[in-house]
Formats: sequence, C-alpha cells, structure tokens
Amino acid sequence: MPSQFLFMIVALMPAALLTLEGSAHAAPKDFLDRNQAWFAGDEAKRIASNILSFQSDLGGWPKNLDTTERPFTGDRTKLKGTYDNGATTDELRFLGRIYTATNEQAYRDAFDRGLDYVLRGQYENGGWPQLSPPGTGYHRHITFNDGAMVRLLSFVREVATTKAYLFVDDERRQTAANAFDRGIECILKCQIRVDGALTVWCAQHDEIDFRAQSGRAYELATLSGSESVGITRLLMSIENPTPEIVKSVEAAVAWFEKAKLQGIRLVKEKDQNGPKGVNLVVVADPKASPLWARFYDIHSNTPVFVDRDGVPKQAVADIGYERRNGYAWYGNWPQKLLDREYLQWKQRIAAKPNL
Repeated sequence: MPSQFLFMIVALMPAALLTLEGSAHAAPKDFLDRNQAWFAGDEAKRIASNILSFQSDLGGWPKNLDTTERPFTGDRTKLKGTYDNGATTDELRFLGRIYTATNEQAYRDAFDRGLDYVLRGQYENGGWPQLSPPGTGYHRHITFNDGAMVRLLSFVREVATTKAYLFVDDERRQTAANAFDRGIECILKCQIRVDGALTVWCAQHDEIDFRAQSGRAYELATLSGSESVGITRLLMSIENPTPEIVKSVEAAVAWFEKAKLQGIRLVKEKDQNGPKGVNLVVVADPKASPLWARFYDIHSNTPVFVDRDGVPKQAVADIGYERRNGYAWYGNWPQKLLDREYLQWKQRIAAKPNL
C-alpha cells in the first residue's frame, strides 16, 4: 500500500487496540491513590455521596456510568448492579478508604452491602457470572471477559488479607478468603485442553460444565489472547502456588509463544467512504513487534474475526466496517508478561523448595 495513504500507526496498549464507544469520565479508581487526609475531607465526602446514590438495592453498581461527579437522579428501580466493565469493585475500594478515614457508619453499611453482593454472586463452583442475579442469557456464564472474574478475585483477596480491610468482620473476611480459593479452583477447571494439552481460556465458560461458551454474537467460543493474560498474571501472583497452578501457568505461557503473530503491523488509513473517515488495515512488516489476536479457533489455533452476524472469518478485512473499527481484534497483551514477568516468576518459584 503506498505510504501516502497511511497517516497514522495505531498505538497498541496492553488493554485494547481501539477505544470503544463512550467518552472518558472520572471513576472511583482515579481517586484511590489519594492520602487519608484527602479521604477525610469535603471533596471525598461529596464523591462518596454520589457513589452511594448509584448503589443498587441489591448492593452493586451499574457499569459505564460516572458514579463520582454528580448524584443519581433517575428511577432507582432501573439501577442494575454488575461486575462487568470495572463496575462495583472500585466503588467498594473508595468506600473502604473513606470509612477508614472518617468512621462514618453509612460508608461501612454500604460497603458491607456491596461486598455481600460480590460474595453472594459467586457460584458454588467458584465462578462469577457477569452480574447477579445472572439471568438466562450469556451473562450467566463464568465471565473472564474484560477481566471481570480476575478483578473480583483480586478484590476478595484484598479484603481477606490486607490491613486496609481490617474493619470488615471476621466472618466476611473468611468468606472472602474461601471465595478466592474456590475461584482459583474454577480457573484451573476452565483452562481449555486441546488434544490433551492445556492451552488458555475463553472469555466466558459454562457455569455448569466449564466448557468454552460464546458471549455476544461476535464473541464466539474461542481461545482468548487477551483475557487469558490477566488470568495468567493472577495465577502467577499466588505466593505459594500448587503444582497444578505452576502447570497451568507454564501451559499458558507456552500457548502465548505459539500464538504470537509476527511480520504484521496495524495501520489506520484514510477512508473517505467510511463513517469515521479511517479504516483499520493489516500490513506486512518484517520488523514489527509481535501481535496477538483477541480470539483463536480452539482446534486450528488460527485467529478468528467475527461480525454481528456471528459468522467467523479468517481476516479482519472480511468483516464489516463497524466491527472492524470498533473492537480490539489485535493487541500486545502478553508481551510484558513474556518479556519480564514470567522470568521473574520462574526465579521466585525456583527459590521455593517444595516446587
């Protein structure tokens, strides 16, 4: 393709290639690095009041809404709590911080209700659906998509083990510890085997038999080059991993190495006929850094690209403009893990005599 038609190289960040629809807004996580004095002040209390107004009657918070800037003024019966898209966990972290700083009971009560929403939503087998109650659609599946279950497990481990949550009663802290252990067991059961060999995970798994399952029409039952990275990192973060956990990590890392795509680069070119005036294309480049596809066929281990009709294609150019340019089909998600984190993990577990 002539260079004059290329005007921007897409910058790949670990989280995603393309920004999905919706404008950026403040979120509870943007304030969590503030000190205790700030959490005791008026600004923190104003934000906390807004956060409390968005808490659903079941205890969780909705997704894709700014819960910090202004209070909720709509119909409270339409507030639906979820674990998806970062919802609920950071609101709880904020409430934990401000309760510790102020000792005001309203924050503690809201935290407890939110924590109960998290703990209550976990299946007996250790997995979490996308929201609770889960309903009958794909939301009921064990949800790794967009890091949902990894986020929940990280949060319940914080509650169970860190000093920041010493205010939580012993029963809830123990329940959180048990929830983490069950969640790790669930992850190990979900890891997909192909011809007897462990690989990685799908973005969602069956809540009964752990099989890979489809989500939205363009999210088929596949091997995930994105969500599997967060799962692997979580397993690597366990201080004293069992042999099963070590085996799981080793298998995932081997798959990341096998699945890397070399010799290609992602570019946005001008497209006067496209709704946004640009179009994502894949070009050959022997010097390009490795990429990974978001989804791989479970049996052939080849990248899969899907439009809203649910029909898998072999190239991103084969799907329609809207999905081609509105979803993170490629990324460098495992790169940091392979380059540095895995080697550090190997050194750490090598020092443990029983592993």
